[in-house]
Amino acid sequence: MAHKEVVIIGAGPAGLTAAYELLKHGVPATIVEADDVVGGLARTVNYKDYLFDIGGHRFFTRWNEVNQIWHEILGSAFVLRERLSRIYYRNRFFAYPLKPLDALSGLGCRDAALILLSYFHAHLFPDSPEVNLEQWVTNRFGRRLYETFFKAYTEKVWGIPCTEIGAEWAAQRIKSLSLGSALYNAIRRPKDVRIKSLIDRFHYPERGPGQMWETLAHKLRTNGCRVLLSSPVVRVCHGSRKVTHLVTSGGEAASQDLAGTHFISSMPIRDLIEAMEPRPPEDIQRAANSLHYRDFMIISLIVNRKEVMPDNWIYVHDPGVRVGRIQNFKNWSAAMVPDPSKTCLGMEYFAFEKEAFWARSDQELIELAKNELAYLGLARCDEIEDGAVVRMPKAYPIYNGGWAESVGKIRGYLETHMPNLQLVGRNGMHKYNNQDHSMMTALYGARNILGANHDLWAVNTEPEYHEQKPAIDELETQGQRVPFRTSSETPSSTGVCEP
Repeated sequence: MAHKEVVIIGAGPAGLTAAYELLKHGVPATIVEADDVVGGLARTVNYKDYLFDIGGHRFFTRWNEVNQIWHEILGSAFVLRERLSRIYYRNRFFAYPLKPLDALSGLGCRDAALILLSYFHAHLFPDSPEVNLEQWVTNRFGRRLYETFFKAYTEKVWGIPCTEIGAEWAAQRIKSLSLGSALYNAIRRPKDVRIKSLIDRFHYPERGPGQMWETLAHKLRTNGCRVLLSSPVVRVCHGSRKVTHLVTSGGEAASQDLAGTHFISSMPIRDLIEAMEPRPPEDIQRAANSLHYRDFMIISLIVNRKEVMPDNWIYVHDPGVRVGRIQNFKNWSAAMVPDPSKTCLGMEYFAFEKEAFWARSDQELIELAKNELAYLGLARCDEIEDGAVVRMPKAYPIYNGGWAESVGKIRGYLETHMPNLQLVGRNGMHKYNNQDHSMMTALYGARNILGANHDLWAVNTEPEYHEQKPAIDELETQGQRVPFRTSSETPSSTGVCEP
């Protein structure tokens, strides 16, 4: 085998998995990471021994290879958990995934009748062609149910109208579910009909997802790989139809050149193109600049109460608050909370970095989160004794109009001019991948370096979503939620926690 020097950008699940696969075949790699911790969006934050995710990260997959890697890394520290998640809407809770009879009965006779009428109208007079998410969902659920359980939450998460989100996103995330098939199975439950379901149990690292990736990073370092933290890539140098080396700044690889024969990148495509030297053609730069991202913020609140709610998480559809989802980390794993008499809740917010909301002080944000938690009736202000704020830029690639064409143009340019560079992971490919999808792109990328010829872009294009069992599925945004139009203002809370 010819000598290979592999440099990997990003120490999230994708980058670390690629290095792990290469190491198994005797090829150590160098990983460079801009952050000072590994794990990317799947890291775990430790605040005064209270552990919390950057969003919730369930571990589930249809790929045996991925499941095997997870168990190899953590062994007995990889535990099985029961799932309970609900939707908060109109001061009450609804089962999630949606159970049609529960949803219809909970909304009352009038709304239930209007939802059914709207559903039949959509099927008699569908909106065609399906260009955006609103059309896609309305055609399958009817406009009334779309406006009740999809529209407000989705726009809260993504910050743009559903009419500006591509139908591809809905087709990828929601797949082939309709209200009719759900109601039919709720009544009939025929053995030969299978409807997608979000699993009601999942695996989870005992001390959060970061435990998985910190353990793997340690294994890699122990076996000869370099994992260089606080080392952002500032230049990607290329020539003669290949990437030649990277230039990093700061950290463990201070202003260092890292040469290689092969490169794998999980950094956002827009940043990758911006860092290239010499600069790509103007049309490629324009394509990269047209890609947009949704930024994420979690405000973790420590509540002086043993039990707050039975859920792992709840989706908040109430337009009176900005919070999109609330995690209950104690119910993910008891080891996440050092004091069993207290509870740690993660209030999840979606924003853009340029918003005034993003620039608010941590204390202002903690007060907002306290207000909203009290407004929802989940805890009193005097029970909330502490809090912490974590911001995560470029958490979710947005499927806005023209994104697919832009990504396709960039992909064609890179494959033609830099075939020794492969893109992997969510931001690396600008694809709304789950953790296991990102890992599979990384496994395939590593195997291509070893001589295979996998198409990384085919991952997560399978006709059926990877969580399947005989039951009912719904919209799942694992670690992602939905929400308000871009604005510098946020909905006011009731002020019940104001000093």
